[in-house]
Amino acid sequence: MKRFIQGESRTQSILLPESLDDYVADTNPVRVIDVFVDELDLGKLGFDGINPAGTGRPSYHPEVLLKIYLYGYLNRLQSSRRLERETQRNVELMWLTGRLRPDFKTIANFRKDNGKAIRGVCSQFVVICQQLGLFSEALVAIDGSKFKAVNNRDRNFTSAKLQRRMEEIESSINRYLAALDTADRQEQSVAQAQSLRLEDKIAALKTQMQELKAIEVRLNEAPNKQISLTDPDARSMKTPGTGIVGYNVQTAVDAKHHLIVAHEVSNVGTDRDQLCSMATKARTAMGTQELTVVADRGYFKGEEILACHEAGITAIVPKTVTSNATAEGRFGKVDFIYDAKNNEYRCPTGQRLIWRYSTIERGADFASLLEFALSAMFAQGSMHLEPAAASDPLGA
Repeated sequence: MKRFIQGESRTQSILLPESLDDYVADTNPVRVIDVFVDELDLGKLGFDGINPAGTGRPSYHPEVLLKIYLYGYLNRLQSSRRLERETQRNVELMWLTGRLRPDFKTIANFRKDNGKAIRGVCSQFVVICQQLGLFSEALVAIDGSKFKAVNNRDRNFTSAKLQRRMEEIESSINRYLAALDTADRQEQSVAQAQSLRLEDKIAALKTQMQELKAIEVRLNEAPNKQISLTDPDARSMKTPGTGIVGYNVQTAVDAKHHLIVAHEVSNVGTDRDQLCSMATKARTAMGTQELTVVADRGYFKGEEILACHEAGITAIVPKTVTSNATAEGRFGKVDFIYDAKNNEYRCPTGQRLIWRYSTIERGADFASLLEFALSAMFAQGSMHLEPAAASDPLGA
C-alpha cells in the first residue's frame, strides 16, 4: 500500500486525546443551531418540561430535543427512529447534544406535544433574518406541495367513490348468490362445503354494506362532502399521475436567500384561493409594507389578484391558458395586441381588427370586428371569431 495516504490504526493510543469540538468546524451549521437555541426563551414560547418534576426519573431538557429536531429538519431526517440512530453515530449530533441519546419515542412525543411552540421558533428565526436585513428586496415566491397523509385512499370517501364501492359489493353479493344456486345442484357433500363458504362471504359483504351506509349518513352531513376515516383532516387531491389523500402545504420563500418566510397547511386541493392569504402572511413575517409575490399559473384568479392589489401587494402570476385555439395549434387571444388609442387589435400577421359596431346580447354589451384579416391570421384551418365585450373586443 505504498504511495497512498494511510489511516491511523484503530488500536493506536495517543498521548493527548482529541476533543469532540475538534471534529466540528467553525463554519459548521450545527454551531448556528446551538447558538440559536441557547438564546431562545423556551418557557415563553410554550415548551413543555421546562420546569422538571421533583420526583421520578430525570427528563431531557427541551433545549436538547429542539436541537435534535432542528438538525433533522436541516438534514431531511424526519423519522424519529432515524434521529435516534444519528445521535448514536453522528459526530455532529454528539457535539450538539453533549452525547445524549434520547430514544425515538421521546423525540416523537416532543414533536407531537410542542407543535405550537415549534411554530413560534420558526417565527423567531424569521424575525432574526429580518433584523439581519436578509429580506431587503421584499420579493417572495409562493408555491404549494401535496403531502401524503396517513390515511389510505381506501379509507377516504366521496359521494361518487362511496356509490361505486356499494355497487361493487352489490355485484359481488349477486355473484355469490348465483354461485349458491349452482352449488345446490351439485352433490350434497360438495354443495354443503361450498354453501358454507359462500354464505360467510355474503355475510361479510352485507356487513361492509351496512358500514358504508353508516358512512353515507356522515358523508351527507359533512360540509365538503368528503370523509377520511384514519386522518379526518386529510382530503383527496389531484397530483400528476394519480391522486393522493393528504394536505396542500403552502410556502412563501424569499427569492434572494431562499429562506421560508411563511407556510400554511391546507386541505384544499387547489391553489387558486391561496395567493392573497399567503402573500399577506409573508408580508407580515417580513415586516415590510411593500411586497412583490411571484407564483405559477395555478394561482391565477381575478379575485385573488384584485385582493392583493387592494392590500398593496404586487402579484406576478401568468394567466391560465384556456383557449381552444392554442390547444389546436392556432393563435389564441394572448397573441393579439390591443391598441387602446385606436380601439383596435393587431393580429400576429400584422393585420388590423377594427371595431365595427356594438350590440346587446343577453343583457351584455358586445362588439363585432371586421373579418377581412381572418384568412391571413391562421396558417392552419379556419377560425370562427366570437364577439366579445366592446371595451376589449377579444376579451384578452
